[in-house]
Amino acid sequence: MPTKPNMFRVLAQQLTDLAIEIQQISAPTFSEGQRGEFVRGRLEREALRDVSMDSLGNVYARLPGKQKKAKPLIVSAHLDTVFPASINLAYKKEGQKIIAPGIGDNSLGVAALFGVLWALRERKQELQHDVWLVANVGEEGLGDLRGMRGVVERFGADVVGYLVLEGLALGHVYHRAIGVRRYRIMAKTAGGHSWADYGQPSAVHELAALVTELAAIRLPRSPRTTMNVGTFGGGTGINVLAAEAKCELDLRSEDPAALSKLIHQVEETILRFSREGVKISAEVIGQRPAGEISPQHPFVQTALQACQAQGIEALLVSGSTDANIPLSKNIPAVVMGITSGGGAHTVNEYIDVEPIEKGLASVTAMIIAAAT
Repeated sequence: MPTKPNMFRVLAQQLTDLAIEIQQISAPTFSEGQRGEFVRGRLEREALRDVSMDSLGNVYARLPGKQKKAKPLIVSAHLDTVFPASINLAYKKEGQKIIAPGIGDNSLGVAALFGVLWALRERKQELQHDVWLVANVGEEGLGDLRGMRGVVERFGADVVGYLVLEGLALGHVYHRAIGVRRYRIMAKTAGGHSWADYGQPSAVHELAALVTELAAIRLPRSPRTTMNVGTFGGGTGINVLAAEAKCELDLRSEDPAALSKLIHQVEETILRFSREGVKISAEVIGQRPAGEISPQHPFVQTALQACQAQGIEALLVSGSTDANIPLSKNIPAVVMGITSGGGAHTVNEYIDVEPIEKGLASVTAMIIAAAT
């Protein structure tokens, strides 16, 4: 794609500055409102059409195309982070790195919504299709992709496709969605005194035994299938037989059939552990549907070519992202990244500054190719 000399280098610096500004606004899942309002205000300043926020907190803006009846292209990035409001959001720069909680996942992705807009305007690029820029909520954790569910409910399948921006995914094109099932498992007993009532069931002991048995389930390496107990807690004191304990369980697989088999094994095990004096229950707290489009699909090939034009040899990969929702409905969708980095979901998360120029150029090329 022909570009003005150094255009993307200049825009990359502006994009980085905006990413830091966004990162400084706390946005835990279910509490993205302040960051959403900031993004809405900035979109209004860009004089885009139809800037709005829906009841979920998703923010929308339309860059008009020339053909009024042409299908739109949806470009999205999630607002939320995994960090609580109490986290210290201080950032620091070390050489060609910026280190800050949530800087890559996904402050840079949200900032890239503006970066591609600036690039299109700098080029005076005419598009045939409307491009909707969407900053959505609820991608992380127990958000269960609720924001993207609302986006897809609004636009449906009558679109060119969904392009999902992730700050740390440069060099990867996601075209395959991993299926996810999440449970909150609760153990309840009568409880009691650790000495006087010794021998009676403890909810902590019962739940620990259940988790041990679940962890012994043999999982296939291909298709890749995983299980993780991410949280575990209960009890009220060291000398108390716990009356309640709970944990949260995450199941994933590249293959829907493998995930279904694992779900059946897990639920059977849970049912088996309930007995007189011990009640084990499980609540589904998250479901991310699986789906994929062929590597040969034009939308996927366009994304690969956009990367290759910048000298980026992109890999086709699977993941659990906002793209799960359209992909599960057989709607074209891919995830593209803006830069490389590391430490995602930790306080030492960082982005590499130098590749941002190429990442922004590749995403812009993807939009031009898909919307003209």
